[in-house]
Amino acid sequence: MSSPYDAYDADKPLMLRCACGQDHAPADHHPAAIQSEEGLSHDFMEASLVKALFPVDNVRRGFLRAVGAGTARAAIASLLPVSALQAMAQERGPLEKKDLKIGFIAITCATPLIMADPLGFYKQQGLNVQLNKTAGWALIRDKMINKEHDASHFLSPMPLAMSMGLGSSQVAMNVATIQNTNGQAITLHIKHKDKRDPRSWKGFKFAVPFEYSMHNFLLRYYLAENGINPDTDVQIRVTPPPEMVANLRAGNIDGFLGPDPFNQRAVYDEVGFIHILSKEIWDGHPCCAFGVSDEFIQKNPNTFAALYRAVLTASLMASQPKDRELIAKVIAPAQYLNQPETVLAQVLTGKFADGLGNIRNVPDRANFDPVPWQSMAVWMLTQMKRWGYVKGDVNYRQIAEKVFLLTDAKKYMAQAGWKPPEGAYRKFKVMGKEFDPAKPEEYVKSFAINKMSAA
Repeated sequence: MSSPYDAYDADKPLMLRCACGQDHAPADHHPAAIQSEEGLSHDFMEASLVKALFPVDNVRRGFLRAVGAGTARAAIASLLPVSALQAMAQERGPLEKKDLKIGFIAITCATPLIMADPLGFYKQQGLNVQLNKTAGWALIRDKMINKEHDASHFLSPMPLAMSMGLGSSQVAMNVATIQNTNGQAITLHIKHKDKRDPRSWKGFKFAVPFEYSMHNFLLRYYLAENGINPDTDVQIRVTPPPEMVANLRAGNIDGFLGPDPFNQRAVYDEVGFIHILSKEIWDGHPCCAFGVSDEFIQKNPNTFAALYRAVLTASLMASQPKDRELIAKVIAPAQYLNQPETVLAQVLTGKFADGLGNIRNVPDRANFDPVPWQSMAVWMLTQMKRWGYVKGDVNYRQIAEKVFLLTDAKKYMAQAGWKPPEGAYRKFKVMGKEFDPAKPEEYVKSFAINKMSAA
């Protein structure tokens, strides 16, 4: 199937094709002949979304009279993918596929996807899910590209990179929900207890789980803000999360910015200490995501909707501090995280030993807010641009709105018992510096240390 992205060209902006599949922008539609709701309904996708957004007949007709059918049609085509519209229109129909394979990495970031299995949330939706523990992120990517997995635990930047053809063949992927926020840390070898100033880290070797990861982007940001060029002053190696503690113990690396439970496991094994939690870099930052391909949603819209509801139900429970100790118990077994309950409980409850002789109490050390804010996607794209992972101009907003399915998330959040938030481009601060998603290029150029300064 053809990709919704134009072929990548470093000398021109990355652009999306129209939702109709043709090589023109969505705004190029001029449906002058369509002047009524009946005319609009001739196009199944747009009519389905209008009815989903405005289920009351007179409200829907009022909306169409107010903005005009043509304006509504163009706006819908530009904001949402075909797959999302199909899922909305058919969400309560019979499941096209009940037996699903879902990939995951054995880290606490995958908590909602994992706990939905032993707690029965998939079965409540009529789904028979096989969770496949996977060794590393490159393998997660490849299994999704090869259709060995139906859906997957992703690092949040991965669907952006895959949809743009960065680091792999180009396959349109989507972020349906954010799996977790915060939940990472910079962990250093115990021999570096006297080197708490990052400016003393020149020559250090760090591990991150994948190039297209928040771990990589946050570590680079933190180093650069402290005057360390991540491309010239230190080494950053891609290392599967389960291998990080062993590499720290062996002295192959000086530290890592990685997912839990491995930060806490390094403390538990007395080989490392927690230098800083990732929430101290960006409080509320996204980390991992739940995602599917465009093709899967198009072929299985009802199954996608059921899967969405199951994952959001799990996220709602995971977001409640009172349930964290129970969750630690259900995700600890060998087929899931294969970790001591006490390690997982320290991560999930936020009451933990830091390896420096302190017991800290940070209730939101790990959190589970599922909202895929499109401003988060824009920030990730700015860091890809900043560090040279993508060349040329980037159509930040268009890519963010295609890949991060915010409208879908809000709809299914309401069904799962959440109060959906308003807006799409929430602002936030990273190390005290506000990010304005409306000015991504200015943001990229505002940093003294970037790929250009490393050249």
